[in-house]
Amino acid sequence: MNRPLPRSDQANERLHRAIPGGAHTYAKGTDQYPDDLSPVIARGLAGHVWDVDGNEYIEYGSGLRAVSLGHAHPRVLEAVRTEIAKGANFVRPSIIEAEAAERFLAAVPTAEMVKFAKNGSDATTAAVRLARAATGRRLVAICRDHAFFSTDDWFIGTTPMPAGIPDETTALTVSFPYGDLAATEEVLRTEEVACLVLEAATQQEPPDGYLAGLRELCDRSGTLLVFDEMITGFRWSSSGAQGLYGVTPDLSTFGKALGNGFGVSALAGKREYMELGGTRDHRERVFLLSTTHGAETHCLAASIAVFDTYAEEGITARLHELGDRLAAGVREVAASAEVGEHVLVRGRASNLVFATLDEAREPSQAYRTLFMRELISGGVLGPSFVVSAGLTEDDIDKTIDVVARACTTYRKALELGDPAQWTGGRPVKPVFRKYS
Repeated sequence: MNRPLPRSDQANERLHRAIPGGAHTYAKGTDQYPDDLSPVIARGLAGHVWDVDGNEYIEYGSGLRAVSLGHAHPRVLEAVRTEIAKGANFVRPSIIEAEAAERFLAAVPTAEMVKFAKNGSDATTAAVRLARAATGRRLVAICRDHAFFSTDDWFIGTTPMPAGIPDETTALTVSFPYGDLAATEEVLRTEEVACLVLEAATQQEPPDGYLAGLRELCDRSGTLLVFDEMITGFRWSSSGAQGLYGVTPDLSTFGKALGNGFGVSALAGKREYMELGGTRDHRERVFLLSTTHGAETHCLAASIAVFDTYAEEGITARLHELGDRLAAGVREVAASAEVGEHVLVRGRASNLVFATLDEAREPSQAYRTLFMRELISGGVLGPSFVVSAGLTEDDIDKTIDVVARACTTYRKALELGDPAQWTGGRPVKPVFRKYS
C-alpha cells in the first residue's frame, strides 16, 4: 500500500513553481521517482530521514553520496558550530584554510597541493583548464562509460542535453572506453589530447594493469591523467581510489563525502601543475579557481572533522561491511523470489546500485518504477543502495525484508509480462534526455 503524501505533493508543487525542475539537482527531481510518490524531506538523522508528511524512511544514497557518515553527525556539527561562531568568510585567508589543506594532503599523500571549491563541477573544470594550459593542447578525452563529470560546456555538450552549447565547443571533447587500453592508445595516437578524465572505478573494478597502463600511456604521450574522485574519494579508501590502486594521477578532484553534506570540493595534484594557478611561478599564469565561498570556514571545519572520524572510527571499512551485508541479503531474497536475474546489485560494497531488468533481461524504467514504489511504500528511500555509516545492521536487515516483498511483486509482473498495474503512473525517467 502506498504511503499518503499530501504535504509532499503540495511541497512539490511549490518547488516546481519556484525552481526549474523542482530541485537544485536533476537527480533529486520528481521525475526520478514514481508518480505521486516523491517525498519532500523535513529532516534527517544518521541513516534515516523524515518527510514533511511525518513518514520515516531508511535512506540510501544520502545526499547523492555526500553524507557518508550519516545525517547530523555530532562530531561534524560540533566542528561547524565552533568555527562558524568565529565568522565564515573574510577578506584574507583564514588559518583553517592551511589546516584543512594540510589535513587533506596528509590523507591523500599522492597529491602535493590542493585548492578548495564548493562543487565538483568547478573543481573538475579547473583540472581541464589546467591540463590545457600545461600541455598547450585543446582536446579533452573523457571516459564515455562514466555518467557525469561537470555541468560545464566541455562535458554537457556530449550528453543528450546539449542545448545552449556551441558545436565547436563540444568538438573539443573526445571519448574513450573504460578498460580498453588499445582504444585509448589509438585516441592518444591520433589526437593531441590535453588530459584523460575518468573515474578510477565505478560499478566494476579496473582490469588488472589498466590504471597503470593509462599512467604509462599518458606519460608517453604527454597527456595529463585526471581522476574524478567525487565518488571514490573516501568511499574506496581514506586516500581515494588512487591510494587503493597505487596509481598516481597528475590531477584529481574530490567532493561529496569530503564535507559530509557541507559544501566543499577539492582540486588536488602535482605541484608542477598546480603552481601554474599560483603566484610564485614564472610561467604564464592560469586562472585556476577563485571562488568567494570556496573556503568558508565552517565547511573546511566539517572536512577536518570528516578526516578525524574516518581515521578514528574506520569509516571506509564500516561502509564496506554494511554494503556487503546488504548486497548478500538482496541477492538471496531476489533468488528466492526467482527474480535473481532481473533484480541485480552491482558495484563496490561502499557504492552499490541496483539494476532492474525486464522479461528479456534488458534495463527497464518501468520495472525500476515498480521496484522503487515498493521500496518507498515499505519505508526505504532508495534510488540506489549506497550506504552511509549512519545505518545499522538492523536497518540493513529491515531493508532486505522490504526488498523481499518487492521481489514478490516483481515476479508477479514478470509472470504477467507487464508491470503497469504496479507502477502507479508514468515510469521514472533518466536524467539526461532531450525533452521532458
